[in-house]
Amino acid sequence: MTTERRITRQTEQILETLMSDSRKAWSGSQIAPVAGLKSGTLYPALLRMQRSGWLTCRWEDIDPSEAGRPRRRLYALTGEGERVARQIASEADARARRRQRRDAASPLPGGLPA
Repeated sequence: MTTERRITRQTEQILETLMSDSRKAWSGSQIAPVAGLKSGTLYPALLRMQRSGWLTCRWEDIDPSEAGRPRRRLYALTGEGERVARQIASEADARARRRQRRDAASPLPGGLPA
């Protein structure tokens, strides 16, 4: 049985951020400003994506006393996560193109039907 998972805008924003440099391991503090999300939204979404197998996470390999700060948790896309991210981006692009065509065909400003 296949379960459909609803993809939220926040999930799209996180995946888009991670895809901008998919070879990089990102900390939450790096993802948040790029994705435009606050930690209360970001970290639960990262955990859901990790549990879905879309992300791996690991602790940063530093000595906190030498760095003068705590270690960061780093997130990276898995192969499955990258595949899902590409699919979601493609679907979002298709929705945007349909919306543009619909709005262009509407005679009223804002794309409202006559």
